[in-house]
Amino acid sequence: MSLLEVKRLEVHYGGIRAVKGIDLEVEEGELVCLIGANGAGKSSTLKAICGLVSRSGSVSYAGTDTAGAPVHELPRKGLVMVPEGRGIFPQLTVAENLAMGAYARNDASVNEDIGRQYDMFPRLKERRAQTAGTLSGGEQQMLAMGRALMARPRLLLLDEPSMGLAPMLVAKIFDIVRDIAKQGVTILLVEQNARMALEIASRGYVMESGAVTLADEAKKLLADPKVREAYLGEEAGA
Repeated sequence: MSLLEVKRLEVHYGGIRAVKGIDLEVEEGELVCLIGANGAGKSSTLKAICGLVSRSGSVSYAGTDTAGAPVHELPRKGLVMVPEGRGIFPQLTVAENLAMGAYARNDASVNEDIGRQYDMFPRLKERRAQTAGTLSGGEQQMLAMGRALMARPRLLLLDEPSMGLAPMLVAKIFDIVRDIAKQGVTILLVEQNARMALEIASRGYVMESGAVTLADEAKKLLADPKVREAYLGEEAGA
């Protein structure tokens, strides 16, 4: 059984059908990407998985349907999301933001895990007493990811982690995502940067106008002429 199974998922905003009955799954230990143009329905899919928007269809996490589960309870079960736009607490310090990521925990290893985040994100350690709202975009993204890891996720949902970042920082963020996956965290990554997402993922889904139009191993999608033309900026036949 897959760690995450999504079947016939639909999301409506008023009369707009943003997600049109899609199926997807993520196995334990996988890094799977969901790529597509802006407005394709990728973020709506993640929000529906987490119960942040109304949906129809089924979402099964670790063998249990999440329908009706309180949103704030999902991190306790290991399902954690880093939203588009990062969603940090701008008035709190870096250290306080990381501590907030462990709000659902009652074990004695929180400080130890904060130290692990500082090891993974040295810039955060340098700025641990700084107000989060004054960090650069890249630093805020690192903080959002570090805060999510403080919940010790079993499944991490990442929504557009490279958005708005300079190319050098984009490469750094993707290196970090790869490292997190190597630590055993299962990841569903939503990205517009199709090439880099497919290069680090094991499998991928292509979403267009609310529907999944392609699904395959990431390396096969990278070689697919349709994907190369539509999402990698290459001309057909190149």
